[in-house]
Amino acid sequence: MTRVVHPIEVRSYEILRSRLRLEHLPPLTRAVAERVVHTTADTSWAGEVLTDEAALRAGRAALLAGAELVVDARMVAAGVTSRASSVVLDEPGVAELAAAEGLTRSAAGVRLAARRVPAGAVWAVGNAPTALQELLRLAAAGELAPALVVGVPVGFVGAVEAKAALRASGLPAVSTPGERGGTPVAVAVLNALLYTDLTDTDLTDTDPEGPA
Repeated sequence: MTRVVHPIEVRSYEILRSRLRLEHLPPLTRAVAERVVHTTADTSWAGEVLTDEAALRAGRAALLAGAELVVDARMVAAGVTSRASSVVLDEPGVAELAAAEGLTRSAAGVRLAARRVPAGAVWAVGNAPTALQELLRLAAAGELAPALVVGVPVGFVGAVEAKAALRASGLPAVSTPGERGGTPVAVAVLNALLYTDLTDTDLTDTDPEGPA
């Protein structure tokens, strides 16, 4: 997917790269970090995107091969414009399971989605720590086998612990270390994986819909 990059975006990346040099990073790691910084206009994000190149390449390969993308929030789905996503809150029976088991709706949605989503899907949690906690529980039980987990929930309660557990799980993952995170970060990571042209030494975005 190629496009004519808007001059505003070209200039934005020029400014970003004049303030932040990430050429030492592997290509996809750099692309993800730069896109998060570009999306947030906050260069401090560069050191807070925790991942590795192998995990990113596995997630990118899965996405480009048509693997299902499962997300915790409709805003994440809305931000990934090049393809459809499954939103766990839209799984049939979410409200009923949440009430019966004392779960949040996000956690209930992850549990229900895991029953039908095949191995090799990409899962993204940008909002709800409880969704990430349930995802990790299911993965540990062998009920979920993701190609990549983008786990960047935001919040003062449970987010730090859930992301630390993700990093300790051994799953291929992208996370952030502290309370910061959220939908924009999750969207930026996913769009970087989908749109980055790895043959371009400048890592020019190839998003046909424009920047996230």
